[in-house]
Amino acid sequence: MTLSKALFYAGIAFIVGIALAEIVKIPQIFVWGVFVLGILLIITVLLLENTILFKHLNFMVFYVFGLCALCLVLGIMRFEISQFNITFDVLSKFNDSPNKITLIGQVIDDPDVRDTLQKLKVKVKNSLVLVTVGRYPEYRYLDYLELTGKLKTPLVFESFNYKNYLAKDGIYSVMDYPAIKVIDQEKSYNFLTYSYEKILWVKENLMQSLDSVFFPPNSDLLKGIVFGNDKNMTKDLKDKFNATGLSHITAVSGTNIVILIEALMVFLLFLGFWRGQAFYFALIIIWLYIIMIGLPVSGVRAVIMGSVGLLAQKLGRQNTSARVLIFTACVMLLQNPMLLFYDISFQLSFLASLGIIYIKPLIDYFFNMVTDKFFRKKEVFGATRQDAVLYFDKAKYFLDILSITLASQIITLPIIVYNFGRISLVAPITNLLVLPIISFLTILGFIVSVVGIFSITLGFIVSLPCWFLLAYLISVVEIFSGQWALFTIQNLSWGWVVFYYIFLFILISWLNRSQKSEFLGY
Repeated sequence: MTLSKALFYAGIAFIVGIALAEIVKIPQIFVWGVFVLGILLIITVLLLENTILFKHLNFMVFYVFGLCALCLVLGIMRFEISQFNITFDVLSKFNDSPNKITLIGQVIDDPDVRDTLQKLKVKVKNSLVLVTVGRYPEYRYLDYLELTGKLKTPLVFESFNYKNYLAKDGIYSVMDYPAIKVIDQEKSYNFLTYSYEKILWVKENLMQSLDSVFFPPNSDLLKGIVFGNDKNMTKDLKDKFNATGLSHITAVSGTNIVILIEALMVFLLFLGFWRGQAFYFALIIIWLYIIMIGLPVSGVRAVIMGSVGLLAQKLGRQNTSARVLIFTACVMLLQNPMLLFYDISFQLSFLASLGIIYIKPLIDYFFNMVTDKFFRKKEVFGATRQDAVLYFDKAKYFLDILSITLASQIITLPIIVYNFGRISLVAPITNLLVLPIISFLTILGFIVSVVGIFSITLGFIVSLPCWFLLAYLISVVEIFSGQWALFTIQNLSWGWVVFYYIFLFILISWLNRSQKSEFLGY
């Protein structure tokens, strides 16, 4: 067994450890028992490494079991440490007190500005508090604020656990509409905070430029596509995007990033780039894009996962790519184990990447098998077989988009249903109709936002192609957004989610073996 394969199993054990610690209360005696077992297994292998017995028996299996046992314990302990930090957070001790409290802290992220309010992440010493304030006056990143109000524990609703949603970001307290005073204090900069502030300033000006060139809903929709800011979209328009399975294009979601990366890859290959060139260009473009929109945490996580999914296509080796993906997930979970259960973006990013690695090749194989049988005919709709093959090569771009969409939809389906209680029946069709233009809209929208800063008139002229593309996008959404497009499933239990993934794992394994057997001529 190779070292990379051993680390792959160890990474899975680490993730399983985090999951077990979240699902059940694990006795400490069990944790220490597994830890001691892991140590003993590894010591046994090291002691017998140079003996004749070691050469005749496969003691590496014991080494892998020992390593997995230690990583399982590491996952359990890492989650328990995060729970300890939540329990003994200094600020949360004042939650739900009848008395007001005065805090002094600094805004550490771009304010989440909406129609009637703002949400500010304020750091008070080593604790974070989410502050809801009125729309005006506006506050800025790195502002020092004096807050006087009541701290509260985030609510847990029947259909949404807001407390856990904030806990994954290290926020255990909220404060609604406190009295605020901006403190005249010199901002403390380092290279990262200074760079991030400038990025946010550029992003704000670019979005204002779109507002000056377009009118709602086009301006709100384009800000969502280009900058991942869908806060100003109307509820009716958001519901229509949800019904058509296109909500991912107006926010920085994991599925969106993975599909966008793959679409860029296919588009660059379509333009004539070599696969190696397309790979590096797509990586550079997507990372510049994430930096451009302000380095949102969900976007950074998604682009890491998406980059791994793209690496899978370049390497052409499922096992190697899956190992890199598991390693990436372990690094992220080691930093924040709460992501596994409470961050839907992390889940969708991880699963969409797995879908590209394991499911997309099977869908491509099916497409190739069907089209090969189709093209064996002497004539195809009046065209010769050679002409038909040429048409297929031109249509391969759309088949790739369809296979990417289907792979992502298949593997993320239970997570979407469990969290949102609905299935879009038209998502494969709408994604096939819309995704080819999203790259163009993203690039053109960004160009318009830049040009519009210097000249509104010139920005309007450059924006004309965007108007047609947006009109087409909205038309697709309107046509396919009826009630018939949604299938609702309420209160789906975790049991069905687990059953779905077990069944999917067995099916993919069987199809892979069948495909390999057919390829080898068995």
